[in-house]
Amino acid sequence: MNDGCITSLQNPRVKHAVKLRKRAAREGAGTIVIEGYRELMRARANGIRPTSLFYCPEYFQGENEPALIADCRAVGAECWACTPGVFMKMAYRDRPEGLLALAPFRPRPLAELVLPPAPLLLVAEQIEKPGNLGTMLRSADAAGVDAVVVCDRCTDCLNPNVVRASIGTLFAVPVAEATTPDLQAWLQARDIQVVAATPHAGRNYTDVDYTQGTAILVGAEQFGLSAHWLAAARHQVCIPMRGQCDSLNVAAAATILLYEAVRQRLDQAG
Repeated sequence: MNDGCITSLQNPRVKHAVKLRKRAAREGAGTIVIEGYRELMRARANGIRPTSLFYCPEYFQGENEPALIADCRAVGAECWACTPGVFMKMAYRDRPEGLLALAPFRPRPLAELVLPPAPLLLVAEQIEKPGNLGTMLRSADAAGVDAVVVCDRCTDCLNPNVVRASIGTLFAVPVAEATTPDLQAWLQARDIQVVAATPHAGRNYTDVDYTQGTAILVGAEQFGLSAHWLAAARHQVCIPMRGQCDSLNVAAAATILLYEAVRQRLDQAG
């Protein structure tokens, strides 16, 4: 139900939402902050049930927000109208859309991933920037990837900027977290080949067969993949660079490799 309008920055619900800016608070509560209309729509479409929803009609971008608020209320969310000043206190965006929800969410362990034969996975090792991780999730969703595995994480999947950069596809793609030893053993047990992206490889990324079970690995923005994963990979591949720059943004590189895998699989199927 609608419990009225929050007008004070000292409201305990507002203070709790603001605390969730900190990673430790998000992880301790197992709570994700979902801001924005599209992000919240995708969360609901994938079964996420908000526990709280804050909204501010002054920031609405269209006419569909009331229906989304009603949907959240129907699944048990406490819905609170807010003054613009209160909403801005909680919002992450410079130009908010008037919707901010809190919901329980955690990445799943590897054991909970259900994979088809010859799965296609994206593994992101030690990614530091939430925007890059979110963009990779968006590309993974578009490419129909079976799962994304965050390996030896730096940024956390609960970061609101991951939600924002993924435009809510964080909730559409199975996402797991794992350590390097656990992930390597898991991949070996399932005979999933590891294809490591590195600008130092001598093999073009198009010269590998991605139609078998494949995990495409990309590494940290500054240093790339660790020596461990480079040694463990069945194939090391590079993307040809024709200009002065010697490498691509990690999210861009991941997208190129994923779509080469998609191209090959479509050719095989058709």
